[in-house]
Amino acid sequence: MNMPLPHAPLQRLDERLGAAQAATPHIQVAPQSAHIGALISGADLTQPLSAAEVHTVRSALLRWKVVFFRDQHLSHEQQLAFSRQFGDLTPGHPVFGHVEGYPELYSIAKHRKANRHSGQAEQRPWTGWHADVTAAHNPPAASILRGVTIPPYGGDTQWTNLAAAYEALSEPLQAFLHSLRGEHRFSPPQGASATAEYLELVRNNTLISEHPLVSVHPETGEKVLYISPGFLKSIVGLKTRESRVLLELLWEHAVSSEFTVRFKWEPGSLAFWDNRSTAHVAPQDIFALDFDRQLYRTTLVGEVPVGADGRASTAIQGDPVLAVHSAAY
Repeated sequence: MNMPLPHAPLQRLDERLGAAQAATPHIQVAPQSAHIGALISGADLTQPLSAAEVHTVRSALLRWKVVFFRDQHLSHEQQLAFSRQFGDLTPGHPVFGHVEGYPELYSIAKHRKANRHSGQAEQRPWTGWHADVTAAHNPPAASILRGVTIPPYGGDTQWTNLAAAYEALSEPLQAFLHSLRGEHRFSPPQGASATAEYLELVRNNTLISEHPLVSVHPETGEKVLYISPGFLKSIVGLKTRESRVLLELLWEHAVSSEFTVRFKWEPGSLAFWDNRSTAHVAPQDIFALDFDRQLYRTTLVGEVPVGADGRASTAIQGDPVLAVHSAAY
């Protein structure tokens, strides 16, 4: 059993959030599950937030890893303005491009380029789960996703808390993982074949990085199981079977329902998640439905991850993801 010390970061985060809410009593933060997810109400995201409101939203994000808003019908310009209050923006996507005229905005459409594979992917409990763009040397710190065209049913997104998943491991396994690193890269899901278009985009914008299996969150100090299933391909230094068996054990553990939250989208919904401490999975049921689904994502520039052993991530191929400095709207 873990000693109480590992839970000290959560206590500090609760205290920070409590103080922030006291300064902004008009903003409510309602947790949605035991370990992850909170619904924020009382803020108008179409308008600039005050410094105190920004602090409350950020505090809720750090504590609950993903926060949700309802009835926020933002334009592209308003989403960009809201996002900039929390950090610099990356390009819409470093491999798959951006919305025309909006270099910081990425279209999450039902049949977007990142989904263009042929054949049936092997379905495992962790299939499709990922943190955003962990193939980069400095993956995004956070992502902000806005729902516009939403099916009447289906299309839910799920997130998992990778800090809670780490804490739930046995201490001997935690210690073993501290020195291990994994290689992250873009590739289609196991069992599926990439289209020529997908391969060309990945080839022209190659990103490959080596990240620790356990990172230290730069703001909360929490240790995080940094194992994005969609990007992490192997553990450096282990034999093929050793790597595969250990990764499958960790992935299955990390997406256990106890660590997750599920969000039902509505037009005007917005999800804001900490990409350094979560993984998420896009819905697959939408491909069995005739309904369209359209969301738009911005991402905040992130830091180079640092492992529990103090070593920073290494870039194998590709440049860091830098901020886009376009004219303010």
